[in-house]
Amino acid sequence: MSQIVLASASPRRQALLKRLVPHFLVCPCSDEEIPAENLPPQEAVMALAAHKAQAVGQMHPQALTIGADTAAFLGQTMLGKPADENGAFCQLRALSGKTHQVITGVALHKEGKTETFFVSTDVLFYPLTEKEIWDYIQTGEPMDKAGSYGIQGKGGLLVKSIVGDYYNVVGLPIAPLWRKIQPYL
Repeated sequence: MSQIVLASASPRRQALLKRLVPHFLVCPCSDEEIPAENLPPQEAVMALAAHKAQAVGQMHPQALTIGADTAAFLGQTMLGKPADENGAFCQLRALSGKTHQVITGVALHKEGKTETFFVSTDVLFYPLTEKEIWDYIQTGEPMDKAGSYGIQGKGGLLVKSIVGDYYNVVGLPIAPLWRKIQPYL
């Protein structure tokens, strides 16, 4: 069995990966995340995931390094982590009553070879009042999450429905990942 390295500091990704494999090393990528411009959403998140997996994988060449990047997209507009509360408000107001896509790119890197894939989930928000948005922002939950919400927490109360993989919206699509890592175990 290969040693597995998770190139992410996200506690949500760590908890989800623990469902698949009990032991792995956490080694976040220290490079700044700079999204590639002019790429379709799926390719943008896969490129970021591959960058993380390759950068960390160089330090662990015999291990299977897993990189992931999750972003919310409203149309072609990427909604990253908000810079501040006003940024969170603007994102949540834009998502109110609309369907957006949450796309996670995942990269598996070992011995100089990288494989990438993505999973996309449609998320429909209820129409939100300004008070609901500000009340949610005051929980602090939106501040470190793409799209300014966490479906696994109080942000789940904003979500009317999803079509696709719930765990993808949390940050790591565990069922497809499990199938992809089988040859390495």
